Amino acid sequence: MSLIEQAAKRLEQLRKAGIEVHSPAASGEAPASDASIPTQPPARTAPASPQERSSAGKTIPSAAVSRTVELDLNALSAAGLISPDAPRSRIADQYRVIKRPLIANAMGKGAAPIKRGNLIMVTSAVSGEGKSYTAINLAMSIAMELDNTVMLVDADLPKPSMLKMLGLPPGPGLLDVLTDESVALSQVLMRTNVDKLSLLPSGTQHARATELLASDAMIRLLDEMANRYPDRIIIFDSPPLLMTTESRVLATHMGQVVVVVRAESTARSDVKHALSAIDACAVKLMLLNQARTSTQDGYGYGYGYGYGYGYGYGEKGA
Repeated sequence: MSLIEQAAKRLEQLRKAGIEVHSPAASGEAPASDASIPTQPPARTAPASPQERSSAGKTIPSAAVSRTVELDLNALSAAGLISPDAPRSRIADQYRVIKRPLIANAMGKGAAPIKRGNLIMVTSAVSGEGKSYTAINLAMSIAMELDNTVMLVDADLPKPSMLKMLGLPPGPGLLDVLTDESVALSQVLMRTNVDKLSLLPSGTQHARATELLASDAMIRLLDEMANRYPDRIIIFDSPPLLMTTESRVLATHMGQVVVVVRAESTARSDVKHALSAIDACAVKLMLLNQARTSTQDGYGYGYGYGYGYGYGYGEKGA
């Protein structure tokens, strides 16, 4: 078969595939060699998705996807955090109890339907209560579920600590998505070597963090996060309720709130004021940290739960 016949055959194949090609015969040009004939369909021309489109109308390259980070599970386990690879432990067993009602509410299997039940904020009255350890351990425990995935968000915008505790360097995150329409959530989300666990850092510091959390952009982002994957539970490590305004604003968007209280340390008045700050949230769970028990090491883990609030005892940690 001659070169011209080969080119004509190739053009006919492309036309049958629905691809428009320039015909040399129509313009009187000499036929091109086979190497110059398109061998694959052109790039898509459909409108980009909201995550791919910037405010200037440009499209973010499809290569801008979540990056994968490696967690040192042995180091996390040594620091008292739950690791899916570690042998069965008392703390892991107790978080299995703690997470169960939260998961039930998140998946619509609780006593009553809860709006955004899969958005769970972990906070405290003041600093040093152990809320970040609670948030990480809760996320790790939920990641061990067969039917759920979990995203851990560092929403402690004034004093982010999640990445440092996990042994990871700082990076862009939540605030970058809220301040720059060209930054998609998928670009700043970190996938980990723990199956079903992803991380969202706090991102670049911003002077108007409170206003950003109260913005329409935040509400749209939370709706996307809550509804995009039906099996996903999102844990927010939030600032202390009595030390910043960010946590109070964030609580208005949450379906469930976990309040960590350090035993024999936090004033009862601080606990009451913290609870009043999130009074609008229907479901509140309280963990009493470093509560003495009759066990050999002097500490135990547990929880209190209900509509309104309950009391319990929980983990060590800062």
